[in-house]
Amino acid sequence: MPMPYGSRLAATMTRRLGRECVYTPSARLALYLALRRWCRPGARVLMSPVNDDVILFVVLAAGLRPVQAPVSVWDGNIDPAAVPESTWRNVDAVLTTNLYGVPDRVLELRRRCEQLGIPLFEDAAHAIGSHVDGRPIGTFGKAAAFSLSKHVAGMAGGFLAVEDARTRRELELLRDDLLTPGRLREDLATTLRPLARSAVRSLHLVRPVWRTMERLGLLERDAFRMDLHAPRLTASAREAPSLTAYERWVRVDLHGYRSRHGSLVRGQLKLRMARLDEDLARRRAGVTLLAGTPWASPALRDRTAHDGPLPLFRVPLLVHDRDTLVQRLVRHDVVCGYIYDPPLDDYAGAEFVEPSPDPAPARWFAAHTLPADPLLARRIVGAFTKERVADAHPSLLRPVPDVTPPRLLGQ
Repeated sequence: MPMPYGSRLAATMTRRLGRECVYTPSARLALYLALRRWCRPGARVLMSPVNDDVILFVVLAAGLRPVQAPVSVWDGNIDPAAVPESTWRNVDAVLTTNLYGVPDRVLELRRRCEQLGIPLFEDAAHAIGSHVDGRPIGTFGKAAAFSLSKHVAGMAGGFLAVEDARTRRELELLRDDLLTPGRLREDLATTLRPLARSAVRSLHLVRPVWRTMERLGLLERDAFRMDLHAPRLTASAREAPSLTAYERWVRVDLHGYRSRHGSLVRGQLKLRMARLDEDLARRRAGVTLLAGTPWASPALRDRTAHDGPLPLFRVPLLVHDRDTLVQRLVRHDVVCGYIYDPPLDDYAGAEFVEPSPDPAPARWFAAHTLPADPLLARRIVGAFTKERVADAHPSLLRPVPDVTPPRLLGQ
């Protein structure tokens, strides 16, 4: 009997987590598998509005209703205490974010989910290597989605971690039904892309390459969010649950998100996973450096001082005039991705999501956060110093008028 697709990579992750793992071409496909397995169409999923828009479209593709939660102004993750009791009584599942690697308040979220008898899903794409209460992120909920394109810079690959072998086998069958055939040309491109990106950085070509891509229209996003295309999104809802109906949104920035990877891609990912702990150690050193700067939040400084869980993927620095700074940093060979602004309820509107009852903290955090790669910590500190970047503090938070933005993207 042939071994399941990607089983060797899955076994490596299983040993790391202590949970059964299913290999997937991407974290977004892993999350879709979990949502389809445990949620009926029309179910309401509580999630943070400070999140990747791709995740919003994965939830919609699964035929579910995204419910936006109040968040902590310090990290953009769900604030369980701020969620109204009426909301808790009317949600069918909870999806964490672990934004930038800062763990969600997962113990409290798990307790509430157990009380309500609903599943907790962990989006752990940013959180390989993060722990809470001595346990790795990804072992608290019903299922957890991980991304190899983040921490090991593989630009492909993911896992879905689940509680038992029987569930794993069920999800492997569901995954196989959703995979599309792979092609050697795509596998070669997926394998070479991380090497090309590394060469661009080492040769200090980030600025000319980035500007050229902008001019040639090779970037799929003109802003931090992709175009919503609201009329088409409304039409797609009639076909949900369906990945195919939402393909134009779910595939953005990762067109092979459900392509069956050949041995070339899987072999590269295996080598990169072998260096994961070394990579995490370097990230911890970078986080420590960034935590000592004026732009780090007091919460981050406190975590660092007391050996708490750290944001190992990106460090959320709080700055004034963030949007202008993003453009200025390109001159220093720093391209900032993973900015989730505006919050999803402002971006998508009430037709597609249930808005947060308290949107101000999410709006403030989304507008002032610049995610800093800890592997580039020294370069970023130098660039901030030269640019005389002013730090921001949530004590400056003012009530934000609860109005519809003047223009929803793509409308």
